[in-house]
Amino acid sequence: LPSSPTQVPQPLLPSPPTTVAAQQLDELLADLGHMQSKLATAGLGAGEPVEPKPSLDNMLGSLTRDLQELGITATPAGACAACRKPIAGKVLTALGKTWHPEHFACTCCRQELGGRPFFERGGRAYCEEDYHQAFSPRCAYCAGPIREKVLTALDQTWHPEHFFCAHCGKVFGDDGFHERSGKPYCRQDFLAMFAPKCQGCEHPVMDNYLSALQGVWHPECFVCVECLSSFTGGSFFEMEGRPYCELHFHQRQGSICHGCGRPVTGRCVTAAGRKYHPEHFICAYCLGQLQKGTFREHGDKMYCRACHDKLFL
Repeated sequence: LPSSPTQVPQPLLPSPPTTVAAQQLDELLADLGHMQSKLATAGLGAGEPVEPKPSLDNMLGSLTRDLQELGITATPAGACAACRKPIAGKVLTALGKTWHPEHFACTCCRQELGGRPFFERGGRAYCEEDYHQAFSPRCAYCAGPIREKVLTALDQTWHPEHFFCAHCGKVFGDDGFHERSGKPYCRQDFLAMFAPKCQGCEHPVMDNYLSALQGVWHPECFVCVECLSSFTGGSFFEMEGRPYCELHFHQRQGSICHGCGRPVTGRCVTAAGRKYHPEHFICAYCLGQLQKGTFREHGDKMYCRACHDKLFL
């Protein structure tokens, strides 16, 4: 029997921010970080006086002190596992590490995973499509990756809906399957195609059987071809590969006594194209035993010479 279908690994989800307040703080820090980057790269006009402004670091420090006075501790988000740079703003936690959201991507296709489900293999993240293409078991029928339930049979893996009879195409039920040359078959087709056939009815032999005449038979099918009677004592006669009882075998052979209608198996008298037991070769009138060459025939009956002359001459 095939093993019960089992589930393939399920995708994981990145850890979301812990609270709404933390998410808002991340967004604020991200905005401040972008502002600092713009100020660092923007050129100033030559000779133009610049009004002194509070530095961004001072602003962040002041914000941190204000939050601490309110009882909120702002801690660094850490470094991104991909680019190794500090994370100022939104942070994504997955695989036990922190990431810039735009840097948490599929190992194969490099598509951003963001907050989408992903799969982990060897400490690396994969999108659903690439994970299944690379690591999921393959169906022995369609060769496609098995994304959900997997069925194991014949030392191979299958989609449950693709494990069916190689002849009729029906999915296997409680009866299980039979195997031939590496292919699965339902019971009905397996017996019809591969089981030995009864020499009598030509139907598959599944249970008890008899072996005779270079073939197998259902016990109830091994009977005389002529009278359909079973063989007493287990003995039978064979002609042209078919079984016969003694009477019908001798009838086919032409060895039935014309006098008693029973088979002639020993000494035999042949007269007028018919066979007789010696004791049954008698005059039809006086019942005296006849001798070959000393009888007369009249109307399909045998007579001694004296009775024949008396009756018909």
